[in-house]
Amino acid sequence: MIDRLTSEQRRHLMQQVKGKNTRPEMLVRSLLHSLGYRFRLHRKDLPGTPDIVFPSRRLALFVHGCFWHGHGCRIGQLPKSRLEYWEPKIAANRERDERKESALLLAGWRVEVVWQCELGDLEKLTKRMQRLLGGS
Repeated sequence: MIDRLTSEQRRHLMQQVKGKNTRPEMLVRSLLHSLGYRFRLHRKDLPGTPDIVFPSRRLALFVHGCFWHGHGCRIGQLPKSRLEYWEPKIAANRERDERKESALLLAGWRVEVVWQCELGDLEKLTKRMQRLLGGS
């Protein structure tokens, strides 16, 4: 299948993909803040630079986009074209996620992942976060 964009247009589009402060991350941060929780962001001294960190609870929270991190949901499906490019790329992302999670666990941290698709049910996500963080 031929790409509908020129290589320069595709390059520009891909450069717009953010790694920090994404819309899903901002939604989770807003939810946590509204529940009264305080946290740190993007701690570079921790493996994987977790999106949200609760130092006193030793909890690292990652907010993953379903597509980029290979979640099995509808959003996380691989495209039909250029599978020779996308399959290894997403597999490498998943392997990196596993390495970083293992390193955090070995360092005595708890690790949780919030998937992009979970943001569709904020009530359920709120209950999950409250259970995870305990009363505050």
